[in-house]
Amino acid sequence: MNEFLLTISILAVPVLLAVTVHEVAHGWVAYRLGDPTAKLAGRLTLNPIKHLDLFGTLAFVITRMVGWAKPVPVNPANLRNPRQDMIWVAAAGPAANVLLAIGFAALFHLADRFLLGAAPRAISVPLLLIARYGVYINLGLAVFNILPVPPLDGGNIVLGILPRDLAIRYEQLKPYGFILLLVLIFTGVVAKVVFPVIQAMAALLLLGY
Repeated sequence: MNEFLLTISILAVPVLLAVTVHEVAHGWVAYRLGDPTAKLAGRLTLNPIKHLDLFGTLAFVITRMVGWAKPVPVNPANLRNPRQDMIWVAAAGPAANVLLAIGFAALFHLADRFLLGAAPRAISVPLLLIARYGVYINLGLAVFNILPVPPLDGGNIVLGILPRDLAIRYEQLKPYGFILLLVLIFTGVVAKVVFPVIQAMAALLLLGY
């Protein structure tokens, strides 16, 4: 039980930051492009409680890499150029997570260089773990969400890129997107495709640590 509580306390900071920044980035870009839906719904806030999804958060705890948040509401009809602007709105979340992962990597290297051995282990070790998990969780959220499956950001990016007739056909997958996603997870496709990408990117940022 003590080990579980310790794990939760270490994961809390990177998970809460990752999902909050991800969803606020979506809402902020949508707002800048003409859609106030997220702002009116109170989702342009750094309060993580507004963005947490129970099962998505449990996925983070179990995998320590991938999970999801409560999608921020966006009304494409309010955007100035709906198809083109939705690409930027969808890409904003994963892009924000990549930037946050880089920030956590910088924190990890600073703590490793200046705190480890100089500060009490009760401070330096948890900080290193938080920073390390921050890299993995943010990369996980970015890479997982970029998958071209309709419920995810990657699906919305594909919709904006495809020619209109193909986009209409692709959009017909939306009602089945979550089922498709579950199939990809439980058949191990996500683990075989997504996890190696996350591991490779994390190794690059953490310089092999």
